[in-house]
Amino acid sequence: MRIDPFNKVTQLYQASKPKKANATEKASFSDKLELSRAGKDLQVAKSAVASASDVREDKVAQIKAQMEAGTYSVSARDIAEKIVNRF
Repeated sequence: MRIDPFNKVTQLYQASKPKKANATEKASFSDKLELSRAGKDLQVAKSAVASASDVREDKVAQIKAQMEAGTYSVSARDIAEKIVNRF
């Protein structure tokens, strides 16, 4: 097994020598981010939705009261439509 040609190739490409990084000058500018009016409105809307509750308490209380009174009823047709629409 000959290793000499491999050593000559690595010397040719200087693979064994680490290259020094050149010092770069400090940039004179800075990054800047500006949001459009629509972007700001979207950000406000997202935060409002995130802080809102997923449960409609008034609706839950109304249905709970109807169930306790025995007056709550749902038609079989409505249930079937919900099941079909889901699939």
